[in-house]
Amino acid sequence: MLKPMRILGLLAMFAATAAAQQYTVTDLGTFPGGNSSVAYKVNNAGQVAGNSNLPGNAYGHAFIFQNGGLTDLGTLTGTWSVAFQVNASGQAAGYAPLADGSDRAFIFSNGQMTALPTLGGGFSDGYAINDFGQVVGASGTSDGDTHPFLFSNGTMTDLGTLGSHGSMFWNTGLGVNNLGEVVGYSYDANGNFFGFLWSNGTMHKIGTLGGLWSEAWAINDSSQVTGSAYTKGDLGTHAFLFSKGKMIDIDGRGATSSIGWAINNHGVVVGRFDVPNGYRAFISTGKLQDLNTMIPANSGWILEEARGINDAGQISGYGFHNGKERGFLLTPVK
Repeated sequence: MLKPMRILGLLAMFAATAAAQQYTVTDLGTFPGGNSSVAYKVNNAGQVAGNSNLPGNAYGHAFIFQNGGLTDLGTLTGTWSVAFQVNASGQAAGYAPLADGSDRAFIFSNGQMTALPTLGGGFSDGYAINDFGQVVGASGTSDGDTHPFLFSNGTMTDLGTLGSHGSMFWNTGLGVNNLGEVVGYSYDANGNFFGFLWSNGTMHKIGTLGGLWSEAWAINDSSQVTGSAYTKGDLGTHAFLFSKGKMIDIDGRGATSSIGWAINNHGVVVGRFDVPNGYRAFISTGKLQDLNTMIPANSGWILEEARGINDAGQISGYGFHNGKERGFLLTPVK
C-alpha cells in the first residue's frame, strides 16, 4: 500500500505533466464482419476487456484485446456476452445469458467461460475482477431482492444493503481491489442510493458532494474510490475522488454532469463529462482534462468514454472513429 506522502508526490508529478501528456490511439477494431465495439478496463499488461458485435448478432461477444487483436470469449448457453475487466492473469469477468435468457456472471479463464452461481435468485451479473480472481456484481436473492455479491474461492457472499428491501431496488458491486474491498451503490430504507465501500464484512456509506445521491464505480489498492455524486442543490452529478474518508469534487464546472469510471494506483481518474448532444472522455489528477485535446489532431476520433486506466497510464474506452463506434486504447507518448 502506498504511503500518504508517496501518493501526494505522485499526484503532484502527474499534475505537473498531464497538461503536456500526449497519447497515441489504437483502434481495437471488431470481430470479422462486425461494425462496432466498446472497451472497458485495461490491465497493466495492456490487455483490454470489451464487447464487439457480429454479423446478425447486434449484442455480440465479449473479447480480450491482446497482441494487436481480439480474442472471442464466446458465450455461456445463450447468444451474447460482455466482459468488463481482465486481471493480471488474463482472467476476465462479465455476464452472459443462459439458454433460458437469464443472466449469469462469468469468469473466463484458460480459454473457458464458466458461469457463477447466484445468491438464490434467478440471475447474477459480474462487473469487476481483481488479480486474485475475486468477482463482484449484482445477483437476485431468494426473496426477490437484488444484492451486491463477492465471489471468492467458489463461494458467493451476499454483501447486504444500506437498508433497502424489495425488487424495485438495484444494489450492486461495481469494483474490487486486491485487498478484497468492494465498492458500488445501494439504496437505504428511505429509497435513496449511495456509493458504498464494503470492507472486512461491513458496508459503509461514502456520502455525497452535498446532494442526495452517489455511486461508487472503482477502487484502487490504496482504497481510493471514484464515481459520481450529486452536488449541493442537486444541480449536477460530478466525478469525485474519495480518499481518507473525504469526498473531493474533481469536476467543479457547476451545473454539469460527469462520472469517474476508473482509478489507477497513482490516484489518476478517468471517466466522461457531458457536452451538448454527447459525452467526452476525461483524465483527472485533480482537474478534468478532455482527452480529445491530448491525441493527434485530425485523427478522426471522438473519445466519448474513458472506462479504464492502468498503472502505466494506458487508457481504454470507446468513442467514434470516422463515424464508427470503436473501442480504443490510448498509450502515453514517451
